Amino acid sequence: MDRRKFLIKGGAATAALITSTSVLANIGNPYNSKKINIGIIGTGQRGAGLIPFINEIENLNVYACCDTIPFRLEKGLARTNGSAIGYNNYKDLLNDKDVDAVLVATPFNAHSQIAIDAVDAGKHVYCEKTLAKGYDGIRNLVAKVKTSEVIFQTGHQYHSSRLYTHVVKLIKEGKVGNISAFECQWNRHGNWRRPVPDPSLEKAINWRMYKEFSGGLVAELCSHQIDFVNTILEENPLQVMGTGGVDYWKDGRETYDNIHLIYNYPNGVEAKFTCLTTNAKEGYQIKVIGDKGTMIITTNSAKFYPEGIKNRKVKAKKQQDVDGVSGATWQKDDEGYGEPIQIKHDNPSKQALLDFRDSILDSKEPVSNVVTGAKAAVCVQMGLDAMYNNKIIEWDSKFEVE
Repeated sequence: MDRRKFLIKGGAATAALITSTSVLANIGNPYNSKKINIGIIGTGQRGAGLIPFINEIENLNVYACCDTIPFRLEKGLARTNGSAIGYNNYKDLLNDKDVDAVLVATPFNAHSQIAIDAVDAGKHVYCEKTLAKGYDGIRNLVAKVKTSEVIFQTGHQYHSSRLYTHVVKLIKEGKVGNISAFECQWNRHGNWRRPVPDPSLEKAINWRMYKEFSGGLVAELCSHQIDFVNTILEENPLQVMGTGGVDYWKDGRETYDNIHLIYNYPNGVEAKFTCLTTNAKEGYQIKVIGDKGTMIITTNSAKFYPEGIKNRKVKAKKQQDVDGVSGATWQKDDEGYGEPIQIKHDNPSKQALLDFRDSILDSKEPVSNVVTGAKAAVCVQMGLDAMYNNKIIEWDSKFEVE
């Protein structure tokens, strides 16, 4: 059903929705008891992994699950305590009129078509990152969403992180001064391979290894950090260059096991992105470098290092709580003059689902929407083109997303 029908289905709740600035704030609103039935399309690691969060969120209900691999579907259904309906064809799920919204967590290459079909079916859509593969897939999906009234959210969950939104605000207010560079990394130590119970399922399970289905490390990991840079700068990159290769895991994979990208933005700002699969030192990190200082951000913590302070020693505790919720800590070797950014926040993936719910109930566009998702997806594709073709990819007006 589309958004208008969704409101009508609420009956008397429709009037309350119109007069209330926040559905959830209106305790007397009968819509508070309305469950938004979600269909999970793709119950692999990510899709099934989000089900426990959905189970905890008021007004959300996992109504159906879909996957083409039987044991993956069974895993997803089990996490709903057997209450959901199972499908092996996503179009059958979309035809179920009791499904109000879908969460698309399939291989990257299938995102665009499934999301387009979901919009055509009048379902609200939470589409995992990276939004779509290839420039045509990106453009087609954006065009479809713009002709509809459904709520569409892209799964760049750090848009929902209260820590990240606070850090973005600080940076835009001038905390680090004039930005000269971003240095981003997401390093792991492992082959990224999943066990395959039958050789015929190799590509279906290890799709991230194959260019036909995947954007590799750029789409699966760098996409989040590219989206962050785009959010801060509000600019398109002028050009992208990069390198990488299958240099360590000689196991038949096609997507690179290490990648190194440089995006040049207006005003001389460069953003560097590195992903390794052979060394996990410092793991995930974004470093925002400005003339007033440096902000270093992890998945759940942030710290600011001001410029102009030399040889200043501040005795730090061996472990110091910095966010008040997750228990993230700064280690002893991080002693010095850094200023922890203390802000309470929930798990970003759960918060993103909460925001999706609120956008549906309040009929408002998500912050992480089809346009922000498309801009990041274009940058991902530019990075892939730069690496695979060993070329500098210049910005082209045809990449523009509005």
